Amino acid sequence: MENNEIKQVLMDALALAEVHVSGDGSHFQVIAVGELFATMSRVKKQQTIYAPLMEYIADNRIHALSIKAYTPQEWQRDRKLNGF
Repeated sequence: MENNEIKQVLMDALALAEVHVSGDGSHFQVIAVGELFATMSRVKKQQTIYAPLMEYIADNRIHALSIKAYTPQEWQRDRKLNGF
């Protein structure tokens, strides 16, 4: 699976301002930014990102997924730490 495919799935499924995906074919890192995360726990944020990707995880197109989810305000503060 390609990085841009994961980005598109997430952008289509969720109300996100930004999505950044990096990875090597089966191991991916996702940074998702959106207001929808404002009231969510860390676990709920992870579940929200996993949900639209479950089909790809189930058929092993995605083997490992690292997720960071931010509100736009959190991303504004932390993006320098992530190299953006």
